[in-house]
Amino acid sequence: MEPHPSSPHPSSPRLDHCPEGLPKAAYLSADWFAREMKTVFARQWICAGRAEDLARGRMRRVRLGQAEVVLCRAEDGALTAYHNACRHRGSELCRAPEEPLGKLIRCPYHAWAYAAAEGRLVATGPAKPTADFDRDAYGLVPVALRVWAGFVFLNAAARPGEIGSDVPLSTLDNWPMAGLVTGHRWETGIACNWKSFWENYSECLHCPGIHPELCDMVPVYRTGVMAPSEAPGWTPEVPVGRNLKPGAETWTLTGAPCGPVFAGLSAAEREAGYTFVTLWPSAYVVAHVDHVRSVRLEPLGPERTRLIAEWHFPPETLAQPDFDAAEVAAFAKIVMEQDGAAAEMNQRGLRSPSFTAARLMPEEYEIHRFQNWVRRQMEKVP
Repeated sequence: MEPHPSSPHPSSPRLDHCPEGLPKAAYLSADWFAREMKTVFARQWICAGRAEDLARGRMRRVRLGQAEVVLCRAEDGALTAYHNACRHRGSELCRAPEEPLGKLIRCPYHAWAYAAAEGRLVATGPAKPTADFDRDAYGLVPVALRVWAGFVFLNAAARPGEIGSDVPLSTLDNWPMAGLVTGHRWETGIACNWKSFWENYSECLHCPGIHPELCDMVPVYRTGVMAPSEAPGWTPEVPVGRNLKPGAETWTLTGAPCGPVFAGLSAAEREAGYTFVTLWPSAYVVAHVDHVRSVRLEPLGPERTRLIAEWHFPPETLAQPDFDAAEVAAFAKIVMEQDGAAAEMNQRGLRSPSFTAARLMPEEYEIHRFQNWVRRQMEKVP
């Protein structure tokens, strides 16, 4: 039997024990999934995409756990969000994934109409209310909305807190986030629980066996860790090297930038080659020296998840002759397809009667943190 590695340095994120993971039911049970929709996805900030990708004068349906929301963008660019339910008898207001929006949101059932700017009830259609009807009490129910780095976040909680992330939201301040334009979009379905996706994202023990291209681009991944500080025996005195292989500057098939490098980046940010911001439970953003990728997930059921990846560029990059955003996206798409297949493989194995719960390894500290976060959110029963 091999000896245990020495205890990790206090600055290392490695676990000093091998904790048990979430129970099998967390990935398969319809009841567990429903509870997550009532807690995790009903009380956290959910990414709804780029603000500029919703055209002015349009409204779009967005799901927040069990709640369906209508995200509105007025002709002047102002954003608002409301529960997608008429205050009369509950009919949905926005029937298609996206619809035109004027100054009013009109119920297609009985023609109640609401001011899009503030949700105030303006008219009750052909119905003639009696004197006891308080029109002011029957406006649309608003949903909290915030914009960070050009992304819209929605929260259905009565008292939403701050947008949570694994690093400060100021991490991307040197990137021109607000001015970026979406140049490529890829959507796919994955036959796995939404947590299976996040857990695969949160470790690199799988990288040597699953991601040959990624391990070539990021050499440290070949060792099964995401950063040198995760390796056994690491100390802060170990020199910090660059993340990408020699000659590579960004995540493209060749490693070459697809356009001008962002001028405001620090030397450390350029040397790193990528900067991740993780925003549980719905999104992560990867900022490179020449473009930015965002990935959103939407749980569809205990064993089904929708993945939406988008690549964002400066307008001048998109305007280059013969520029092909799909070619830029090709490298990350290879990695995500491999991740999807791995998560599906793991999900199928979870159904085995022999499986009860995972036993996490020291390198899976981020999975442990994520699972504890999920447990805490589920304790907050509405």
